[in-house]
Amino acid sequence: MLRAVFLRACLTVACATGSLAAHSWAQLNLDQPEETRGVEVQERLDGRLPAGLRFTDSTGRELKLEELVVGGLPTILTFNYSDCPMLCSMQLNGLVDSMTESGLKLGEEFRVVTIGLDPFESTTRAAETRARYVQELGVSLEDADWHFLLGAEDQVRAAADAAGFGYKRVEDTGEYVHAAVQIVLTPGGRISRYLYGVDVPARDLRMALVEASAGRIGTTVDAILLFCFHYDPGTGGYTFAWTSLRIGGVLTLLALGAGIYRLAHTRRAQAAERAFA
Repeated sequence: MLRAVFLRACLTVACATGSLAAHSWAQLNLDQPEETRGVEVQERLDGRLPAGLRFTDSTGRELKLEELVVGGLPTILTFNYSDCPMLCSMQLNGLVDSMTESGLKLGEEFRVVTIGLDPFESTTRAAETRARYVQELGVSLEDADWHFLLGAEDQVRAAADAAGFGYKRVEDTGEYVHAAVQIVLTPGGRISRYLYGVDVPARDLRMALVEASAGRIGTTVDAILLFCFHYDPGTGGYTFAWTSLRIGGVLTLLALGAGIYRLAHTRRAQAAERAFA
């Protein structure tokens, strides 16, 4: 029992700070626990989720996944479940905060789809979870473009495998081991970015959505920021692009040089005219 509690705490901390890659454990000089093997996130950038996967939303409506993630808006995709003891609530609470601080509007500029990992979760339980987070956003349940989906194990697994999202069920506890990651999809349903952790900076979330939409949402300032910042796969976030700064500096120096040359040339010409006058 104590081992299970200790392991759960370790897994929560590790999952909350990013994907559970095997080398992360090696850096800590620890053997990777059996429970964490197979739950790494393997990024499938520009990949698609399989067509035809069938789910049920929290209202009991049956639908195909592509009905939600293809067309119109970029999508934030997460994998969670309502009875998760700690990590899922930390992740979704953090996501609510990031969405609120991003300034982008749910339903107008992006949507959210959460796929439940537990194939035995009821629609009633999913509806309760959805209501909790939608209300934290201050959006009405009827208008909220945040969908909590439930499906058979093979459908959930197919979606997760296509997204590179590893997870597994711990038989002793019935809990699911997984990482905290937000997967951003383009309006065409292609995987654009992976944002790791339970506290994604609002700036990173906004940039990822603006980038996924090819600039169709956001402002002119966002477009300029995307030029100045670039996505760093090492950190899973956006960092200042020193290359852009260097390019801008070179262009500025060239412009100054051209201006000085024109000014000097004009003065020489004026001096020559005075000499022959």
